[in-house]
Amino acid sequence: MSFSSLGLSEQILKAITEQGYSDPSAIQKQAIPAVLQGKDVMAAAQTGTGKTAGFTLPMLEILAKGKKPRSNQVRALVLTPTRELAAQVGESVENYGKHLDLKSTIVYGGVKINPQMQRLRAGMDILIATPGRLLDLYSQNAVKFDDLEILVLDEADRMLDMGFIHDIKRIKALLPKTRQNLMFSATFSQQIRELAKGLVNNPVEISVTPPNSTVEKIRQWIIPVDKSRKAALLIKLIKQHNWFQVLVFSRTKHGANRLAKKLVGNGIPADAIHGDKRQNARLRALKDFKSGKAQVLVATDIAARGIDIEQLPHVVNFDLPHVSEDYVHRIGRTGRAGQDGEAISLVCADEFDQLVDIEHLIGELLERQVFEGFEPEQQLPETRLGMRKPKKIKRPKKPKKTNSDNNAQGNKQSQSRAEGDLKTKPKSRNRRAGSANHQKPTQNKRPVNRSKKHRDSNAAATKAKK
Repeated sequence: MSFSSLGLSEQILKAITEQGYSDPSAIQKQAIPAVLQGKDVMAAAQTGTGKTAGFTLPMLEILAKGKKPRSNQVRALVLTPTRELAAQVGESVENYGKHLDLKSTIVYGGVKINPQMQRLRAGMDILIATPGRLLDLYSQNAVKFDDLEILVLDEADRMLDMGFIHDIKRIKALLPKTRQNLMFSATFSQQIRELAKGLVNNPVEISVTPPNSTVEKIRQWIIPVDKSRKAALLIKLIKQHNWFQVLVFSRTKHGANRLAKKLVGNGIPADAIHGDKRQNARLRALKDFKSGKAQVLVATDIAARGIDIEQLPHVVNFDLPHVSEDYVHRIGRTGRAGQDGEAISLVCADEFDQLVDIEHLIGELLERQVFEGFEPEQQLPETRLGMRKPKKIKRPKKPKKTNSDNNAQGNKQSQSRAEGDLKTKPKSRNRRAGSANHQKPTQNKRPVNRSKKHRDSNAAATKAKK
C-alpha cells in the first residue's frame, strides 16, 4: 500500500515525497482512512511508529477543503503535554502542509503571551497547544472555538501522568459538541478508557503493537554497578565503544545537570534537557543533539517526550524509572524504521524492585554483563520471571479501648498518682524544711495609710498611752 491509495491530495503527496517517505506505517494505514471518513479515532501506538503523521496528514486534507478561519477562531486544536512535543507536531504540520494554503501556530507556557495573542487575531486553521497556556489565552479572549472541527489529544497517557486531567475537562467544556475527536496514546489503560468515555463517540480503535511490548529490533541488556560508579562507567562505555548520539535518561533534573557537566568535563560533548530549563535552551539542546553537535543528551522522562530521531542507536538508562511502563517509552526511541538499536541500563542494588517490575512487564529477563573494573560491591540479586516485590507486613491494629477500659485505666492512673504522693511526701517535707533553714525570714509590711483620718486616730492612741 502506498500513500497515494489513502485518498490524500496531490499537494500532500508531494510533501510526503519531499520528506523521503514512500510507504505508510502500520498506524498510518489504519488511522488515515478512518479520519478522512470523519470518524472518531482511539489509537494506541508507541513513539516512533509514525503516529504524528497518522493524524496530521488526514487533518490537513480535511481542513484544506473547508472555509478560512475567522478572527481569533480555530478550526483544529491539537493538545500536547509538553512544549517539545508541541514543536514536533508543529514541524510535522509545517512539513506536510507546505503546499497548502493553511495557517498554523504553536502556543505553550514559559514564553511571553502577547506575541501568541497577536498571531491568533487573524484566526488559525490549526492550533497546537499545551493545556495551561491554552486556558490562559482563552481567559483573555485571544482564542475562540465556535468554528472548531477537529480535536486531537496527543500522548493522552502522558497528559494524565502529568496531572492535566482537570485542564482537559475544562477545555472540553469550552468546545462545541459537534466535532471530530482523535485520541492517541501509548496504551489503552483503564484511565485512558475512562477519559475516552466523555471525549470520543463510537470511536474506531486502532492498536498497532501489543500492550506494553518492546521493539524486537532492540538489544536490551543491563550492567550491574554501584550507584557511585555509574557516571565513570558511562564515560568508559562511550569512549571505549565510540558511541555517538546517545540518549541518557536520568530520574531527576539535578541528576541530569550533574551528569551532563561531568561528561563535558571528560571531553564528551553533552547537554541536559528537563523542565527547569528555559524553552530556548531546551530547543537549542535538542537541535544540537539532532545535528550531532552534542554527542550525548541527558533527559528526564517528561522532557524526552518530544525527542523523535529516526536513527538513534543508543539509549542508556542511567537510572531505572519508578514506573515500569516508562522503560518501554524510553527504549522505544531506538531501533526505529527497521534499524537495530541498543538499550543499556546501569542498575545498582537499590534498583532491584524496579528491575523486577520491568522484567515482569516485558515478559523476559534482561541479559546481564558485568563490566571489568566496575564489579559492584553491593551485589544485584538474581531475578526470575513472575517474581514480585515482597508485600509489606501490616502490623495488627490495636483494639479500640472501651469505656470500661478507659475507666479502669483512669483508676489505675489515679492509684499510681496516690502511691507516688505517699512515697514522695516525706522527702518533699524535708526539702521544704531544709530550704527554710537557708532562707531569711521575711517581715510582713503593712501598707502605709497616709489619709488624715488615719493620722488622727494614731495621734489619739499615743496620747491615751501617755
